[in-house]
Amino acid sequence: MIDLYTAATPNGHKISIVLEELALPYTLHALDLSKNEQKQDWFLAINPNGRIPAIVDRDAGDFAVFESGAILIYLAEKTGRLMPADAKGRSRVLQWLMFQMGGVGPMMGQANVFYRYFPEKIQPAIDRYQGESRRLFRVLDGHLKNNEYLAGDYSIADIANWAWVRTHRWSGVEIDDLPHLARWVQAIRARPAVQKGIEVPPSTINLGKADDKEVERFSAEARKMVETGQSRREGV
Repeated sequence: MIDLYTAATPNGHKISIVLEELALPYTLHALDLSKNEQKQDWFLAINPNGRIPAIVDRDAGDFAVFESGAILIYLAEKTGRLMPADAKGRSRVLQWLMFQMGGVGPMMGQANVFYRYFPEKIQPAIDRYQGESRRLFRVLDGHLKNNEYLAGDYSIADIANWAWVRTHRWSGVEIDDLPHLARWVQAIRARPAVQKGIEVPPSTINLGKADDKEVERFSAEARKMVETGQSRREGV
């Protein structure tokens, strides 16, 4: 049994999706990020970095794993699925996983902060992070032109990248002119396990269909977390 500590974010959804894909039994522990539950001592004992997601594998002596990429690798290796066993195949999956961890996630995350959450609209910062997100999307689109999935068969690399790319409109970046990326997004969205995974836990907002009032409420809550985090970093 896996204990999953998570919230309705792209990084959180990576893990709920992979657990559903692997049909592993798990217990959901949804953390309220607005209340800083991820900073409480009991959770810091699981993840010293105070971020979601994290898991505890009860079948492996209560073994804790944090960082979403590390969790994906652990679960793939635990089950022997969603990542090839041969060195080259494994490397291809890890390359595209690192592409997401080092590029897509950080750039889209910063685009979200400056485009949606930061109290001041700093246009050069918005342009910078939306532009870099867009560049990374073009890389994905180019690769997917001749490949159904990112690294051979469907893998944790697809799950990791898809969990972020699917939220592209929230970052203010469109993919309408990237047909291969759009095809891949829709193909993965159609998977039953993916549809279940993105509802664990349910989000308080549908980022694609929310009205202006819902968007502002959600953004205000996120803005408060950004400002609180900034104050703590500065020792306020």
